Amino acid sequence: MKEINSAGARIDIATPKRTKDIIGKHGFSFKKSLGQNFLIDMNILNKIVDAAELDETMGALEIGPGIGALTERLAQTAAEVTAVEIDTRLIPILEEVLAPYPNVGVVHGDVLKVDLKQIFEERFSKVSKVSVVANLPYYVTTPILMKLLEERLPLQNIVVMIQKEVADRMAARPGGKDYGSLSVAVQYYCEPELVCTVPHTVFIPQPNVESAVIKLKVRDTPPVQVADEAHFFQVVQASFAQRRKTIANNLKARFFNEGGREALEAALQEAGIEPQRRGETLSIAEFARLSDVLLAAGRV
Repeated sequence: MKEINSAGARIDIATPKRTKDIIGKHGFSFKKSLGQNFLIDMNILNKIVDAAELDETMGALEIGPGIGALTERLAQTAAEVTAVEIDTRLIPILEEVLAPYPNVGVVHGDVLKVDLKQIFEERFSKVSKVSVVANLPYYVTTPILMKLLEERLPLQNIVVMIQKEVADRMAARPGGKDYGSLSVAVQYYCEPELVCTVPHTVFIPQPNVESAVIKLKVRDTPPVQVADEAHFFQVVQASFAQRRKTIANNLKARFFNEGGREALEAALQEAGIEPQRRGETLSIAEFARLSDVLLAAGRV
């Protein structure tokens, strides 16, 4: 329920005392296997919500709401909020603390298994746009984000708290040590922007890693056009298979494993890529060109 202090002001969930009170009242214990770390800092919470650019005409999908700290702020900002929670023990807590907000619905399930398109049809049919806003479990960050993007859901923004190392990789540009297949995949679908870094001290319990909030503005169309999207991502994955190897050696192992050195060099020449370069130096446009050349040559 909504908690009010002696001055009549609402007490937010995302404070150390309120969080501990809720946890203690329900006898809740954290499961390390679910990556449960509850945010207890309103400043960070507000930065997350502000980055999502929500208003009273929009919807918000939250993944892993915990005890509802972020959910509460979303409910105060967006028209409709749906939170997907995998932990059965948290459902009654969420129902209690979010009772004052009729615009919130909680779905019990694993976001990697639930039918997100059905959720959108049932819960967001009356809103103009939808954004994902979440403090994601770090151990499944990448699978969750790729599911959201690959299903081509009608999303405006994805604003998530994740491990800083992963956020750096998502936003990395060509030529750096953080740039890899995840960078290309995320930037194919989105425009990434690091919002802020988050110290481990603003969580209960405190994680062992540094965190960051990243905003992914979902593109209407990819920045490049490719003949076969699945093949494009296969080429990207192959190019980073062994980072210390040249693009030629990585591609040979995946697409030219039965000889064909001359064919490989011809394909790279046609794509305008020097064989000695490494995958981390290629732009998305170069990967797209390379993928189309390999596909036309029957290298699949």
